[in-house]
Amino acid sequence: MATTVRTRRKKPESWLLLIYKVPSDSSRARVAVWRELKRLGGFYVQQAVCVLPDRAELRAGMEKVRARVTELGGSSVFLTLTDVEDDVREQFVEGFRAQSAKEYAEIVEECDTKFVKEIEFERFRENYTFEEAEEIRQDLEKLRRWLAKVEGRDWMDADGKDLANRKVADCEQLLEEFEADVYERTEGHV
Repeated sequence: MATTVRTRRKKPESWLLLIYKVPSDSSRARVAVWRELKRLGGFYVQQAVCVLPDRAELRAGMEKVRARVTELGGSSVFLTLTDVEDDVREQFVEGFRAQSAKEYAEIVEECDTKFVKEIEFERFRENYTFEEAEEIRQDLEKLRRWLAKVEGRDWMDADGKDLANRKVADCEQLLEEFEADVYERTEGHV
């Protein structure tokens, strides 16, 4: 039995920590800040306490989030953590891995349940039109963009990346076959 050797990226030496507070009467404010931090790839250690690896682009992103917190009437503390205990560092690393693995699994699920089923349904309906193929092509592009975003935030080499890439490639193959059928049924008989 072959064993898979996974090379993990070097664990960050330092971390960016944001502790923030927004007005409690505004769920819109809380959601806005949460959404921006999740978009950056932030891992929540607890409510309103978010950590990221210390990277220049993430540091700039955290500064934008801090400005947003202030704009929303809140306050924040932004720290760079350099002396982090091993068990806490491992908590951060495993938290990021779990977060990315979950996103990869969601992409796989999207491919299997929505994308594949959509093509099956259009074949069942015999809806072989250019417009339908174009609509499905846009769905594939959304999957690709989503996968690229997840890969860009996967700093700790989470499980699921290879499978997600294979599933997106399978979706592309299914779409190409569907487009060939659309062509044959609409243009191939001219």
